[in-house]
Amino acid sequence: MTIREGRHHDRGIALIATFKLVKAILLLAVGLGAIGLFHHGVADASSRFLATFSSGTERRVTQSVLSRLSGMSPRRIEALGVGAFLYGLLFLVEAVGLWLQKRWAEYLTSIATGSFIPFEIYELMNAVTAARIAALVVNIAVVVYLIVRLRRNGSEKRR
Repeated sequence: MTIREGRHHDRGIALIATFKLVKAILLLAVGLGAIGLFHHGVADASSRFLATFSSGTERRVTQSVLSRLSGMSPRRIEALGVGAFLYGLLFLVEAVGLWLQKRWAEYLTSIATGSFIPFEIYELMNAVTAARIAALVVNIAVVVYLIVRLRRNGSEKRR
C-alpha cells in the first residue's frame, strides 16, 4: 500500500530515508565542490559535516579523500569529485525510493548498506573505537530491519 492509499510512512523507513537524503545532499555538495561547480566554502562545510555524521567506513573514506586533496592533481581531485557525486546519487536514489515506499529501494539499500559491513568489521579488528562500533551496529540494524520488512511484506503478498 502507498501513502496515497491511506497508509502512513513506516517510521523506520522514514528515518533511514531521511538519513540517506542528508548524506546524499552532503556528498553531492562535496562532489560538486571538488569538481569546481560549487562554492568551495559550502563544499568544505559539507565535508566537515559529512565526516562528523557518516558511518565508520564512509567517514574514513571521506577523511582520506579530504586529507589527500591538497597534494593531488586537479584531474585526480575532479575524479574523486565525480566519485563522491555518484555515491551521493546512489544515496539520493535510495532515499527517494524508500520515502516513496518502493520495494526495490529496500532491496537496493539492503545490498548497498550490507556491502560495507565486512569492511567495517575489518576496520574494527584493526582498531576498536566507539564510532566504528556505532557504524557497524547501525548498518547491521538497517540491513536486518529491511530484510525483516521485505520478508514480512513478501509473505503478506503471497497470502
